[in-house]
Amino acid sequence: MLSTGALRAHLLAAGLAGTVATSREENLRSYRLFAARDPRVLLGLDPTGGWGEADLLRLMADKCGVSGDPAHRSGSDAIDPERTLRGLDAFAARLAAAAAGRVPVLFGTGHPHRLLGFYVALADALSAAGCLVLTPAQGRCVDITTRFGVRTYLLDYVRGVALVREPGPSGGGRERGAHSHSPLPVRAALESAAEAGGPLPELVVGDHGWVCGAGQLGIEAIGLADTDDPALFVGEAEGQVSVAVPLDDGVRSASYRPLTRYVLNRACLSR
Repeated sequence: MLSTGALRAHLLAAGLAGTVATSREENLRSYRLFAARDPRVLLGLDPTGGWGEADLLRLMADKCGVSGDPAHRSGSDAIDPERTLRGLDAFAARLAAAAAGRVPVLFGTGHPHRLLGFYVALADALSAAGCLVLTPAQGRCVDITTRFGVRTYLLDYVRGVALVREPGPSGGGRERGAHSHSPLPVRAALESAAEAGGPLPELVVGDHGWVCGAGQLGIEAIGLADTDDPALFVGEAEGQVSVAVPLDDGVRSASYRPLTRYVLNRACLSR
């Protein structure tokens, strides 16, 4: 079993917490866009609060451990590893509850190149515990607005974890999916599940629009979020998101393996 101390050391060594790669400029830009209700950073959330830039900075300092000093405008920023550990414990508790209730679960990621392995391991564990891991709307087209205009993607699943990929033959990274912040894939998946008369998820696990999009529709959602993704933490503060775990979501995929072991152990889902 991976101890809390060992995981804390790993978080710092891998850049998952402590001083992280997401810059202060990126963070402040995201907070500014969120305050302006830019859909690119709302991730499907419709916040009820005012959430100005100063409010968001205070929230993110509290939830993540970024600098709360408004005069800090450039350079590096940080995530408090203790907040990451508390988030992972709460995340594991929700997985344990889902396993105990054998509830249907939907997994989805907008970071397939980094986080797919993390979610696949959790999906395998919940499936082995008797949960139905849902895969609705496989192959469905989803039109997503990007900086290059509206692009059509296909909704697909890899071992029970949803992602979007560009149409066409595999290769050039397509087999691992595309990076996306959009809530449209989770909306498409939920709509397809409802139309088929099949079960709807009682828990959605993922990141970006998968979490905020599901939470906004009243489905319990938990996920991982970087310091430039304030939507998940606003959703947690307002009650639409059950758990938002602060960590850098862009490091090497292998760096998330110790987190997988820790979460599965804490949830009593290790095999």
